Amino acid sequence: MPLPESWERADPEGFAPFDDVIDVRSPAEFAEDHVPGAINLPVLDNEERARVGTIYVQESAFLARRVGAALVARNVARHLETALADRPQTYRPLIYCWRGGQRSNAMALILGQIGWRAAVLKGGYKTYRRRVQARLYDVALGFDLVLLDGGTGAGKTEVLKALARRGVQTLDLEAMAEHRGSLFGGRPGAQQPSQKTFETRLAAALDRLDPARPLVVEAESSKVGDRIVPPALWRAMAQAPRVLLTAPREARARHLIETYSELVTDPAALKHTLSQLPVHIGRKAVEAMAAQVDAGAFTDLAASLMELHYDPAYSRSAREDQRPLLGRIALEHIDDAGIEDAAMTIETIIAARKPHSAAS
Repeated sequence: MPLPESWERADPEGFAPFDDVIDVRSPAEFAEDHVPGAINLPVLDNEERARVGTIYVQESAFLARRVGAALVARNVARHLETALADRPQTYRPLIYCWRGGQRSNAMALILGQIGWRAAVLKGGYKTYRRRVQARLYDVALGFDLVLLDGGTGAGKTEVLKALARRGVQTLDLEAMAEHRGSLFGGRPGAQQPSQKTFETRLAAALDRLDPARPLVVEAESSKVGDRIVPPALWRAMAQAPRVLLTAPREARARHLIETYSELVTDPAALKHTLSQLPVHIGRKAVEAMAAQVDAGAFTDLAASLMELHYDPAYSRSAREDQRPLLGRIALEHIDDAGIEDAAMTIETIIAARKPHSAAS
């Protein structure tokens, strides 16, 4: 069926003119990744999609389309009676499926008959995904990066947030990856987003930022938990100048216990994580740290982890780091006052420096 003349096919570069972006794919597809801000109103749920696909392969395309059409009609009717029941006559939604094909067209046809100006995203999610990949894989990042560096527990994440409050452009990779970037970095009760969702979040964040202004990023490895930092960003980070935060090990240990406070409430899980430390740490050292867990000596445990695991690893990487050092900030205490002072100093350093090439 040809598209009615009143339909529009929107390019995936901008979604602002639309009241809603509607993802009509299955909940499983939506959960893996979706256009930022989209709502999921599936025309086929997970089981229905699998059922129609099986009929298509094992029986016939005609039967699959007939069964699918009945399911789609019922599901769209339910959305009209629930999620879309309060939309006004002027409602203008943008609809997409995997390729901008049958599922999105079916929804748009019904909404168009109501009188709503329903647009179909040209190329569907697949085209949007290609745009994200091109942004993060195929071209230079185009931002003037400054790295916030320092050992584990030095307060980098808190300083990054303080910089954001002061109006400095920042990019919080740990928040987007839902991981704090270490063996103990998983967030309680939460799984990391898929790699696709991580990249979608990152591309959307970059789109909101000004390439003409410096951008502060916490120095990370090439992975944040299990999520990989895309090549364009990683190449820029590999060349970016650094500001180094330092703090005494005792202060960092106390700060770690405050930051990872949920770990001390589950000693069994904590000891399980300790068992996953690299083998070079040694069995006796791991047993000693497990004993600290049993004794409730969590600050001592954090200090032991720094001495035996985190600080040696950081020292090895720091010796090989050729990136320019813009400044070194020593925090005696990692508290609110110290974090705000550090952020103020970093803001001054950034303002005074000669900008790095934004093409890196």
